[in-house]
Amino acid sequence: MAEKDAQRKCELYAKLKQRECLNEEILCLKPIIFESSGEDAILDNKDLHPSTPLKNLFLNDFWGTPMSEERSHKSYRPLTVLTFRLNYLFSELNAVSYHFLNVIFHAAVCIVFLKVCKLFLDNRSSLVASLLFAVHPIHTEAVTGVVGRAELLSSIFFLAAFLSYTRSRGPENTIVWTPIAVTVFLVAVATLCKEQGITVVGICCVYEVFIAQGYTLPILWDTVLQILRGKGSIPYCMLQMLLKLIVLMFSTLLLVVIRVQVIQSQLPVFTRFDNPAAVSPSPARQLTFNYLLPVNAWLLLNPSELCCDWTMGTIPLVESLLDIRNVATIAFFCFLGTLLIFSLRYAGDSSKTVLMALCLIVLPFIPASNLFFPVGFVVAERVLYVPSMGFCMLVAHGWKKLSSNSVLRKLSWVCLSLVLFIHALKTLHRNWDWESEYTLFMSALKVNKNNAKLWNNVGHALENEKNFERALRFFIQATQVQPDDIGAHMNVGRTYKNLNRTKEAEESYLIAKSLMPQIIPGKKYAARVAPNHLNVYINLANLIRANESRLEEADQLYRQAISMRPDFKQAYISRGELLLKMNKPLQAKEAYLRALELDRSNADLWYNLAIVYIELKDPTEALKNFNRALELNPSHKLALFNSALLMQESGDARLRPEAKKRLLNYVKEEPHDANGYFNLGMLAMDDKKDAEAETWMKKAIKLQPGFRSALFNLALLYSQTAKELKALPVLEELLRYYPDHTKGLILKGDILMNQKKDIRGAKECFEKILKMDPNNVQGKHNLCVVYFEERDLIKAEKCLVETLALAPHEEYIQRHLSIVRSKIALLGTGEAATLPSEKTTASEGGKTPPEDLKGAKNENLKVAKNEQRSSRTTNSDSNKGQAKPKKQGEKNTTDKETKKKSTKEIKDIEKKRVAALKRLEEIERILNGE
Repeated sequence: MAEKDAQRKCELYAKLKQRECLNEEILCLKPIIFESSGEDAILDNKDLHPSTPLKNLFLNDFWGTPMSEERSHKSYRPLTVLTFRLNYLFSELNAVSYHFLNVIFHAAVCIVFLKVCKLFLDNRSSLVASLLFAVHPIHTEAVTGVVGRAELLSSIFFLAAFLSYTRSRGPENTIVWTPIAVTVFLVAVATLCKEQGITVVGICCVYEVFIAQGYTLPILWDTVLQILRGKGSIPYCMLQMLLKLIVLMFSTLLLVVIRVQVIQSQLPVFTRFDNPAAVSPSPARQLTFNYLLPVNAWLLLNPSELCCDWTMGTIPLVESLLDIRNVATIAFFCFLGTLLIFSLRYAGDSSKTVLMALCLIVLPFIPASNLFFPVGFVVAERVLYVPSMGFCMLVAHGWKKLSSNSVLRKLSWVCLSLVLFIHALKTLHRNWDWESEYTLFMSALKVNKNNAKLWNNVGHALENEKNFERALRFFIQATQVQPDDIGAHMNVGRTYKNLNRTKEAEESYLIAKSLMPQIIPGKKYAARVAPNHLNVYINLANLIRANESRLEEADQLYRQAISMRPDFKQAYISRGELLLKMNKPLQAKEAYLRALELDRSNADLWYNLAIVYIELKDPTEALKNFNRALELNPSHKLALFNSALLMQESGDARLRPEAKKRLLNYVKEEPHDANGYFNLGMLAMDDKKDAEAETWMKKAIKLQPGFRSALFNLALLYSQTAKELKALPVLEELLRYYPDHTKGLILKGDILMNQKKDIRGAKECFEKILKMDPNNVQGKHNLCVVYFEERDLIKAEKCLVETLALAPHEEYIQRHLSIVRSKIALLGTGEAATLPSEKTTASEGGKTPPEDLKGAKNENLKVAKNEQRSSRTTNSDSNKGQAKPKKQGEKNTTDKETKKKSTKEIKDIEKKRVAALKRLEEIERILNGE
């Protein structure tokens, strides 16, 4: 019994190790993605899953990364993620529902924007502004790109907050506080959708001073001077205005403080590749940032060449005052200044419209302008979603002026129709660019070939399609466009690895590693490098650890990554896997525990820790950690499968229902994995549910023809339930796939000899076993039985002597040898030979070393059960063989010769027979675990 348990544990451990290696591959591949893309906010964001607590949405950033982690983008948009979660709840990752909801939100923005326009324009001009906003091509990224939903949601609440504030003025300039309270609430909601939502407060302030109170800049300036000179008191209307502004500003300050606390006073880490101007010296930084303003304005005015990514070398730095592009900057500021002076200096509806349009253009753009803090892009079309509202108002206002002129009226209508048509056509065409990653980034390369990130992303799209050769060409081009791009060299290395060109892969990783910034004493390293770039150490280590002689070198790389960034979770995970491979489970345990200190909500970490406890031979702790993984992720497939195996192998019948439940959940998640059905069959066999076990085994074989363990155990099930003839076709199929399957041959020989009476067929099975393994005790003993059945006693005796030499302590071989010799002695005295029919000793007492079964966890156990059954059968057959000597066509003279014996001899034989039966019964009880 102890030996069988050891075999079962060995097979379980092999199975877990197999699964662990699969998990290792996943974990090694995941971190080498070049950058976070829009997909990461959806596909890789665990906050979308119903199993994730809702509170996590308010603890993590837009991409699902905890805000406390350094690699977080600090984009805090929980309400936007909540809408993604609702999408996932109803349609999981069906893209249609996400895009449909984005279109609905865009339509809602257009409607609310129409209401805002009516505050400053007539109905016709408001409709024109709204239509232009609806079809403007610059909005494609925000509407068609799923992650652009942050812009859409924020805009809805942004405009709603402004509309609410316009109702805060009551009769005789009194304050209506309810709309102000609603405004503050909507500002908070808009900010929780996207950060720029807070800028609506500035628009409300401008509206209050210059629109609601009717001040112009000269009047306001004179009033302030009069008050400062003591020539007059503060007007009541101004006091009311100041009170409202104080409330707004105080609320805004409170929101800003909360926002700073959320990001823990840390700005996200960006590199010079994301925003080259942000790390450039003066005056290049200031000149470039100012030049970007007319670039954005030009995209609104002429959206003919749109690009999904404007980072890296897309827009070269303006490094000199003599750069011709400075002319565009000066022209832009002159035009903007002219509009601003006109709107602030003069009273009237036209100036008010221009002022509000300028506010909508300028204020929401400030967070993306790099004026107060650097951002992770150079130009982004999506951030122009709200500023384009002001642009559309200006265009509609200008069109109104033109159409009011009788000479230009027809021309203005023709131009308007043409602009709307061209914009709608461009938007439709631009949507096809967003059909897939490949089409999107290829369209971007037509606009800009100097952006290494675009070349990388095209390569990444091809890589996802397993087109590694083409992907490699794009990755190499990225390194040529930007030779110091660490990520590009990492992508080249990964692709070489996928092409099994390990030497070139290592060279590429070493180049990437050499480009990493050098450590400067006293300066935080992580602040000067993108967190993802540290993955070069992980990828290089994962590559060289395939060489057993370089494991220590790989471990050194992991430790180097950890020393650079002590909170580098992935380094601890990968190092833990390596330490397991190096047979250092205690150190692996320490690595995983350190990783869990950084992220206790990672189900994969708890799973890997469970694997460590399996290595440490602590199944109780292993099961606890499997359970923790399942608490965090109830559909964690590896944890479901392996925890079920662990429960089954524990031998505790109370755990079997839970093990079955988990296996059923596993096959629900993986309906095409035959291993799940096979292990359900093994559970059913343990519970003596033979019909159910048969169903599961057949299902496993149907999914995976030639499934060795399922075929063998199905045959064994038939043999244990007196359906030996049904077992034969199954064994034939097993041996067709695995001709050298020793246990299958033994079972087949047993059935042929005892059920089919096919001694010749049985002999062929046992001889084949000995041909493969001359020292196989079971096979050799069973061949001896065949000789015995053939009544070749001399050969049987010689065979049993050889078998006894192989297993000198096996009592049953000694007993059978004594029987054969006694028969030979009887023949020598002239008595007929009565041969005991040891038919099923094909498995009796045989102890075959456990096979290395991949996915076949219980085959040795079932062989052991077969041995039990064979022992019981041997017991009865042996009795029959000696009590009924006529069996097998023996001569009738046997009875006569037996009668010649004395009564005393007969009694002695009976005593020996009873003693032998008792011994067999004891063996059977031991095997049964009684």
